[in-house]
Amino acid sequence: MPKYSTLREKVYKYLRKELTRGSLASGDFVDQNKICQHLGISRAPLRDALIQLETEGFLEIQPRRGVKIRPLSLQDIKDSYDVLGTLESGVIAAEFHRLTPHRLARMESINAALYKALTERRYKSYYELNIQFHDIFLNLSDNRLIRQIIYPLKQRLYDFPGMNYDHAWEMVNLIEHRRLIESIRAENREAAVAVIKNEHWGFGWHRPHLIKVYGLAERAA
Repeated sequence: MPKYSTLREKVYKYLRKELTRGSLASGDFVDQNKICQHLGISRAPLRDALIQLETEGFLEIQPRRGVKIRPLSLQDIKDSYDVLGTLESGVIAAEFHRLTPHRLARMESINAALYKALTERRYKSYYELNIQFHDIFLNLSDNRLIRQIIYPLKQRLYDFPGMNYDHAWEMVNLIEHRRLIESIRAENREAAVAVIKNEHWGFGWHRPHLIKVYGLAERAA
């Protein structure tokens, strides 16, 4: 079983890499035979990796037709933002008393590193640091299900092939990080919750930027 699990994980990571690179593009059907031949594997670990990716929203398994890469719609982004805002603000509210000066200092340090990575266009580092920033308060929760929901949603948003980084917009996100830190330092729980839910993950707040960054057409969502 461990050997099979390792193989399945290998296939999953390969597919995720191909999705991120854009080699598997939105609307394309996955050539399963080609992948099996390329990796030298059977259909079983590929099937399980595809099922996991479908659960995470990256693709759609269509009976009798095949496996199709799902495009990321404006409604998908709105739904993700709503869920992320609700869950992250809920953690902030519940664990507010545990956001100590030491943790705030760590958040400030990471936010400074985020700014440096952004100005130097080191986008992979920027992405990883951004996850670390949010993990400081998310890891305070003992609810493992929250993280199991949050991380795939963020991966779906951040690993979308058509996404482009917008420096002006990312700077707004870093300002929101700073506003969160300032609210916590002022011991204002309500303000901290509002920054995360209504600003940082506020779809309406960021909608024009999201349409631009993801190259989406303006339509109702």
